Amino acid sequence: MKSVKKVAIVGTGLIGGSLALRLRNEKLASFIIGIDSNLENANYAKEHGIVDEVMSLEEAIPLVDVMVIAIPVDQSVRLLPSVLDKVDQQIVFDVGSTKRSLIDAIQGHSQRGRFVATHPMWGTEKKGPSAVVNEAFQNKALAICDKENSDQDALGWVQMMYQQLGMRILYMGAQEHDLHAAYISHISHITSFALANTVLEKEKEEAAIFDLASAGFESTVRLAKSNPSMWAPIFLHNKMQVLDVLEEHIHQLKKFRQAIHDSNEKELFALMEQANQIKRIIP
Repeated sequence: MKSVKKVAIVGTGLIGGSLALRLRNEKLASFIIGIDSNLENANYAKEHGIVDEVMSLEEAIPLVDVMVIAIPVDQSVRLLPSVLDKVDQQIVFDVGSTKRSLIDAIQGHSQRGRFVATHPMWGTEKKGPSAVVNEAFQNKALAICDKENSDQDALGWVQMMYQQLGMRILYMGAQEHDLHAAYISHISHITSFALANTVLEKEKEEAAIFDLASAGFESTVRLAKSNPSMWAPIFLHNKMQVLDVLEEHIHQLKKFRQAIHDSNEKELFALMEQANQIKRIIP
């Protein structure tokens, strides 16, 4: 049987705001407090019924059962230890894209067990509470990291909550998660940012490029519209894994470059045929 909680969400943007909507719609939260250093975002969230009230962190913690950290990872690393300093039996979880640096920041903390490290694999290129999505998280993957270090009641409620939202749960270590995230998410964003910059640079000479842009181009560079204030910290906090994947990506680009330079149709065909095998992973 699900347990309804009073919830505070630090960060009322796309992820935090969408989670607030789902918690309300699924009747998992009886009261939702928004906490945000951006008062414009916080006020928008309250005015549009995304949260019930806007408060400071200090005001909210004694009033709630659950604390959600939904801010950029560099801010999360700084904030989480102080949140754990203030909680008693509250459940605390985050929704960030990297985990190792965050978990390292609370290693040995007396309230470590109240924290559950989670990463819902959902998002869009948009930002702010005006971009919230009612059907967010449905049928997407959810990573829970280092679950053995979380208290059973905290872990149990967070698992139940995400299942109620329609997510499938995967369990892994923080280091493993960060490597996988670099491969399936972080490199995609870097590639999209780089491609957008390439085309923008070329567009100075050939304005017709954008007149000819097709759906394929739009889908490839969609991620380049993502919020830099969120993604720059992700890349830096997952630096070693991102660099490892980036090196391999550059290696693969060089293979294509060489095949095209040499007019080697057989090699070019082989590279693309090999790439087609991604259909085994993503039908």
